[in-house]
Amino acid sequence: MSETISLILVLVPALVIAIVFHEVAHGYVAKMLGDNTASMMGRLSLNPIRHIDPVGTLLVPGAMALVGGPIFGWAKPVPVVKNRLDNPRFGMMAVAAAGPGMNLVLALVGATALGLFAPMLGIGIGAEPGIVAQGIYYFILINVFLAVFNLLPIPPFDGSHIVEGLLPPPLARKYERLRPYGMLLFFALVAAVWFAPDLDILGNTIGVPVFWLMERYIELAGFIAGE
Repeated sequence: MSETISLILVLVPALVIAIVFHEVAHGYVAKMLGDNTASMMGRLSLNPIRHIDPVGTLLVPGAMALVGGPIFGWAKPVPVVKNRLDNPRFGMMAVAAAGPGMNLVLALVGATALGLFAPMLGIGIGAEPGIVAQGIYYFILINVFLAVFNLLPIPPFDGSHIVEGLLPPPLARKYERLRPYGMLLFFALVAAVWFAPDLDILGNTIGVPVFWLMERYIELAGFIAGE
């Protein structure tokens, strides 16, 4: 139980940072492209309280960590008014991509820190990584997972906005009609992961790019550490 609590104490702050920066990135790019709604509502702040959804940011990831499930969560979405953007079609694609892009940058920061401070963190051949090293590793993993997961083309995930922007207008309008059913698809995915673990749905889908990216980030950390 103490190991589980320690894991939660590491995972939840990492998840909060990843989610807050993800949402603020959406808001900043929207402001740069003409929509300052998030700014006017005070959502371009790194203060977690302005972004935390008690259920999605704390309860769900904490519960998933306790039962050994996949760690994921969400925050209060940063408001973006599509029609206020200078170029709504391109703008929504850029705003959507900003969140996952920020998570990949945070993962890069984590990998750099892991490499720079490897000796101090007890990382190396024959060494058992300490809690700080494990925390940085999970920080990288959470950011990579959030980046890839949010790029799924399921409304209202970021990937759906990118797909809409890439589709011809007639197909985009048809695709947009799926938006009310997006969360049903999401919870169906969660249920499938939960009740059919043998299918390894996450591992066979988003797990592939997640593991590939993790290998690249860990290789970078090793290169920086001189290994």
